[in-house]
Amino acid sequence: NIKKYVPQALSEVPHLLVLNHENQGPIGFMGIAEQHLEMLFVADEERGKGAGKALLQYGIEQYSVHDLAVNEQNPLAKGFYEHMGFTVYKRTERDEQGNPYPLLYMKRGVERRNFP
Repeated sequence: NIKKYVPQALSEVPHLLVLNHENQGPIGFMGIAEQHLEMLFVADEERGKGAGKALLQYGIEQYSVHDLAVNEQNPLAKGFYEHMGFTVYKRTERDEQGNPYPLLYMKRGVERRNFP
């Protein structure tokens, strides 16, 4: 059901960066608002090849990205962000639309805290 939120999310993100592969076209994108990573998507067939790392590193270096929120039910994304130096500092029971999908809020350079 996330598809219905994508147009609204894209319209609210001031910085949308697209990663293109020279032969394939777009393979990933990220949206940044202020210093917050709003979204990061990489095509399934490109995962594990460095596209997400390249996008996020660019966001950190060029836009000073230092925080993000990730769905708790996405352990691969959480692990990726941890690998990139982000740590969970807060957890909510519901997502930003009020649905029962817990969010983990993560920052770079904060002390690790344990959440159930």
